[in-house]
Formats: sequence, C-alpha cells, structure tokens
Amino acid sequence: MGRVTARRPVLRIGPSGTTRRPDALAVEEPLEIRVDGAPLVVTMRTPGHDVDLAHGFLSSEGVIAEPADVVLARHCTDSDLNVLEVTLRDGGRRPPDRRAFAMTSACGVCGKESIEAVAREQRWPLPEPAPMLDAAAVLTLPDKLRVEQRVFERTGGIHAAGIFGPNGEVRVVREDVGRHNAVDKAVGWAVREGLLPLHDSVLVVSGRASYELVQKAVLAGIPVLVAVSAPSSLAVDLAEESGLTLAGFVRGESMNIYTHPERVLP
Repeated sequence: MGRVTARRPVLRIGPSGTTRRPDALAVEEPLEIRVDGAPLVVTMRTPGHDVDLAHGFLSSEGVIAEPADVVLARHCTDSDLNVLEVTLRDGGRRPPDRRAFAMTSACGVCGKESIEAVAREQRWPLPEPAPMLDAAAVLTLPDKLRVEQRVFERTGGIHAAGIFGPNGEVRVVREDVGRHNAVDKAVGWAVREGLLPLHDSVLVVSGRASYELVQKAVLAGIPVLVAVSAPSSLAVDLAEESGLTLAGFVRGESMNIYTHPERVLP
C-alpha cells in the first residue's frame, strides 16, 4: 500500500506572525482499474484499500454482486503506473465496451433518465420503510465516524464513508480524497465479505449527499443514508423514488430528514 499522507512546506500566517513548517497532506494518485486485461477506468484516489475500491466500483456499475464474481484482484508489478488487475469468473457479466467511465459528481444525463436508470439496475429493492433507528442513535453516527477518521486527523483534507449496523455499531470505515471512492471502498469491503444486500445497514458520509452517493447506497441495498452536510436536489429525488431514507445536516442535536422518515423514531 502506498503512502496515504505526504509532507509539503507551508508558510503559516497567524496572529503571532509567520512561520515556515511542514504540513501533512492527503495523498492523491491515479489508479487504473483493468478488467480481464482491458483498461476500464482511471480514478484519482488515496492509496489504500484499492481492492475494496475496485469491488465497490464494479458493484455500483452492476458488473459484480458477490465475492465469487471476482476470481483475482491484484496490483500489477510489471507496470510503472498504479494498476489493479481484476479477473472476472467465466460466464459473469462484463463491463460495457468502452475505455473509461467518467468519475465525476455529475450524472451526465437528465434527472428523470438518471432515476429510471438506477431503478433498472437495482438488484435488491429496498425494504419497505419501517421503524429502524432512534433519532438519538442517528445523531451519534457522525461522531462515531469521526473517531475512525485517522487520515483526516492528520490532514484535515479527506472524506470518509462508514457502514453502521442498526444499533449504531461500526462495521467498516474508509477514507479517500474522493467521496465517491470512500463509499466504493466501504461497499467494496461489504461485497468481499458477502454482505450484500445491506438491508440492515446505515451509510454515513462525512460531507454532502450527492446523487452519486445515493445511487451507490441504493444499488448496495442500503436503506438509510446519513450525511453531515446538505443533499443535492437530484439526490433527494432519487432517494424518494428509490425508497431510501436520506438525512442531512446531521450535527449536534438536530438533523433534516428529506425522504422516508418512517425509519427514524423521533
């Protein structure tokens, strides 16, 4: 695993004057994922848990659903680049015949088409909204996530995603400079453990809730998404249509529940 932090010199300006000192930064490096020998995607990520990242990304694209779908996942040792080779089992689903996926926060198509596309790809419909969590328990989740953010503690510049059980227990937390990568790493861990669909789980993210993060939660069978910051309008639309409970601005003693509040007991 490569370094997750790097040190760079900075000029610090404050009330007591200026000082020069080294500062710890989160590392950002490219990773190329190849499937059956063909380049599929290049993403900028923080090194570490690359195999989880590949499993989570391929799961969100509908290529894999269980550990047996992947025969081998390993870093190439004969390349100067950061390359992860994934070999799929015979007879499994193959990625679309295109060189690369666009890894951005934009969906690339209009809202209605995006939501319909997720519905078509959804392997596991979410369970009917029913009481699942106490509001008091939901409010504790961002703090529990924060405790596990080791790289953020050192750099202050990295996202986190965590999968929690219905009683608020931490199942896995992953960090990355890309919020979508952090979610893919967490979901990828669950894929490798054979835990999908995650119908009894909560996804907690350290920033805002974009359409893309709601999409990844829905496709993993996660019924509740908790975000420290705001959701986007399309994220709320997708959550409403998909049956996902979406909570934003979960901080301190308050939160906003945008969709399907039935799963949270006041």
